[in-house]
Amino acid sequence: MTVDTVLYLCNTVAVGLFGIVLSAAFCNIRWTRRNVCCMIASTLAIFLIQGIVYLGIDPALGSYLYPLHTHLPLAITLCLLSHERLWPVISVLTAYLCCQLRRWLALVCVWAFSGGDRMQYAVELIVTLPLLLLLLRTAPAVRSVSRYSVTVQCQFGCTPALYYAFDYLTRVYTNLLADGDPAVVEFMPFVCCVAYLMFLARLSKEQEARARLEQLQNSLNLQVGQAVREIEALRESQQKTRAYRHDLRHHLQYLSGCLENGQYEQAQRYIHEINAEIEAARVVTYCENEAANLIFSAFAARAEAQGVKFSLQAVLPHILPISESDLCVLLSNALENALHACKGADDSIEVQTYERNEKFFLQVVNDCREAVRFEDGIPVTDRPGHGIGVSSICAIVERYGGLYSFSVKEGKFVLRVSL
Repeated sequence: MTVDTVLYLCNTVAVGLFGIVLSAAFCNIRWTRRNVCCMIASTLAIFLIQGIVYLGIDPALGSYLYPLHTHLPLAITLCLLSHERLWPVISVLTAYLCCQLRRWLALVCVWAFSGGDRMQYAVELIVTLPLLLLLLRTAPAVRSVSRYSVTVQCQFGCTPALYYAFDYLTRVYTNLLADGDPAVVEFMPFVCCVAYLMFLARLSKEQEARARLEQLQNSLNLQVGQAVREIEALRESQQKTRAYRHDLRHHLQYLSGCLENGQYEQAQRYIHEINAEIEAARVVTYCENEAANLIFSAFAARAEAQGVKFSLQAVLPHILPISESDLCVLLSNALENALHACKGADDSIEVQTYERNEKFFLQVVNDCREAVRFEDGIPVTDRPGHGIGVSSICAIVERYGGLYSFSVKEGKFVLRVSL
């Protein structure tokens, strides 16, 4: 056996290990002892088949059948270990594409030092381990693509798949690449460029959509926190009212003492002070649902302070088909927008909400003096800091599979929600 043959066989084993390890690293596999043993057994089986084909039959036939006796068993093994179908195939194709780095570095050395096949095999063997360690550091980034949609995964695997087909069709099965046909030579760079641009465009859209969702989630979290704080403040006012009721006997004793001593003005002032404190802490009961009742009470007080007429018809039980936090965000945003749209004492807000057959219904009608711009049936605005409330309402309704509508009729803005 000649030196060139030994180097060729060693290089074949090295490139096989290089591709197998890299393919496995790109896959989402839990490396338990069982999975490690299965991977080692599969690798030994692949090398056994390679030995039979290359040494027992014909090396040229081994190159022709390489996809069948190496890549196909490897892809099947990775599919079984990762419990996925598409991504292991993309991992194998990506690893094959990375294997070309070894060959390219070796070809550069051969060209620089005017070497031959022996130098090419030797350089490929030398750079195998350092290059593998370097590429393994990029494996987490490659695996992260598997969390994207199938479309993005296909776009990512498009370039490795086309290169795989191009390499075998033009270099292994035919001599089209060696013949130097311009269309063949320029085909792969063109495909790489197009695939890269498509991947970037798709990835950009995915990131924009994710950023919008994160922004919406942050706004919802802020509004939930604000609503919870408002509810807690109103609960504290209720506790103060209960305390005043509990202390009513003491107040009466004090007033009785003032009257017995002829301190009528002091008793009168005390009565006014207690009455003002009780009125300030009063929460009107609009419905049975405590969270909704507190929200309505808070906005009724704000509307009264602005001189806006606030009418409410609410029939809501303790238990609703919507969580308390979502209910607070929904009502707070709807009433906040309505209150913001009202400008003067002649404006009014009318609220109707009820629960029937495990369905929640809400209608808010308010005066609207300014023109409202709609896009796809949803009111939009260019003013900074505005429009988040409408987005929150839509997000909550869509999450429950409900319906919403926004409209303007005869100077009245109408919001209807059903979920």
